[in-house]
Amino acid sequence: MKIQARFLKRGPFEKGLIDTNQETDSTLLHSLKERGLEVTQDPRKNLYKIKCDVVIVGSGCGGGVAAAVLATSGQKVFVIEKGNYYTATDYSVLEGPSMDQLYESGGKLVTTDAEMLILAGSSVGGGSVVNWSASIKTPGYVLQEWTKTKKIPLFGSCEYLSAMDVVCTRIGVTESCEEEGFQNQVLRKGCESLGIPVKTVPRNSSKRHYCGSCGYGCLKGEKKGTDRTWLVDAIDHGAVILTGCKAERFMLEKNEGGSKKKKKCLGVTAKIVNNNIRTRLQIEAKVTISACGALSTPPLMISSGLKNQNIGRNLHLHPVLMAWGYFPESNSEFKGKVYEGGIIIAVHEVDRMVKYARTAHLLVLVRDSGSGKVTTEGRISYNLDAMDKENLKVGLQQALKILAAAGAVEVGTHRSDGQRIKCRGIKKEDQEEFLDTIYAGGGPLSLAEDWMVYASAHQMGSCRMGIDEEEGVVDENGESWEAEGLFVCDSSVFPGAVGVNPMITIQSTAYCLSSKIAEFLRRD
Repeated sequence: MKIQARFLKRGPFEKGLIDTNQETDSTLLHSLKERGLEVTQDPRKNLYKIKCDVVIVGSGCGGGVAAAVLATSGQKVFVIEKGNYYTATDYSVLEGPSMDQLYESGGKLVTTDAEMLILAGSSVGGGSVVNWSASIKTPGYVLQEWTKTKKIPLFGSCEYLSAMDVVCTRIGVTESCEEEGFQNQVLRKGCESLGIPVKTVPRNSSKRHYCGSCGYGCLKGEKKGTDRTWLVDAIDHGAVILTGCKAERFMLEKNEGGSKKKKKCLGVTAKIVNNNIRTRLQIEAKVTISACGALSTPPLMISSGLKNQNIGRNLHLHPVLMAWGYFPESNSEFKGKVYEGGIIIAVHEVDRMVKYARTAHLLVLVRDSGSGKVTTEGRISYNLDAMDKENLKVGLQQALKILAAAGAVEVGTHRSDGQRIKCRGIKKEDQEEFLDTIYAGGGPLSLAEDWMVYASAHQMGSCRMGIDEEEGVVDENGESWEAEGLFVCDSSVFPGAVGVNPMITIQSTAYCLSSKIAEFLRRD
């Protein structure tokens, strides 16, 4: 039997993907060599030594873009990803299995005080696989702040503006939607009734796309995450992706090259997380890129011996709370169910499930001014500051007004005491009295009986870019202030919170940084 018969049919990924679930110690060596990597074996240390031009840790919005740009420029790129690879036919759209397969810690990751639930993608394609399709360019006021206040010229450059256009073109961003789902109809109607602006969110899918399960992977295969775009480009230009492979440490040595940086990065050591392979990997590269996200890049840098005081700090999470409104079938103005054309969101109270299909949920997201810390893998500390809590409260009040204005017969929050109010026939002063009871605070460890759990699906800033090592972890090129040859291309380099879905910002930043790396390698 030929070796190739071991591999599952993976479409455009077949020639460049190595699925460690399908490998053993005895076959992995052959599979690596078969895909053009230089590999030597050290049986005494149970180690494979791999050489390439660029090794990238992570395959999400940052790693996927960097892999494509660098492979296209002629570099031999090796991407290691601790998650697995899935296609549209693999998705079950069932909450339990989908969370286990596609999310960090199976979707059960919380802050150390258990007040914040954190959702982060963890598969080939990373967050782009579970992103709700929102494809929003970096707001102008954010670019201005990062350029002037944070003194990072990159974000005010023509190159960055051009990169956003390139990214949006490659992932097929569309500006309109032919058929809005139930929740979007409610939001639009409520805003129009109150006379407040409402916009259509650009999406990385066609304007005809009508899918309510993109948070569990796009069952129709129409959403264009990095697994369907940038990583395909990378593989077409010789890149190799190894799944089920977790980075352990960056290989650092004393820098003797006359650089101001004390250390030089030679690559990364890694292990296979699947039990059928015990051989460890030592990957040597001219350039090493960490793109494993704002939650994983800092612990990896710290465990490798880097000491910059900013590593793991300044973590922004875009805290989220939700409000709901019930619209019975008799309200025929809004067609469809909550899980048709919109993302499925669990309801706190069991007795609300009979009304679930017609209960719209509005997210309230704030651009947090407070920050948290992640220096050890899986241990995230975060406290909302007073301004963020006030903004969440005001946002919840506005969301409830929008739902009521759209015609909800009942509205409420996700507070543990079932906070709600009937809307039909209610006096304005009664509504205002109810809104005065809204607040944003408390978590499951709080002594209060009426607590809420915050949520976060966007993590940023934990290895931020800075004008010097006192201000940041990496410079404007994305290179570590401490270690030559070590770059970061993910959301952790953001100088602050972006305030909107960060997918386009991550990809555009990674495009600019990896283009600089490609130019550096060409000169070298």
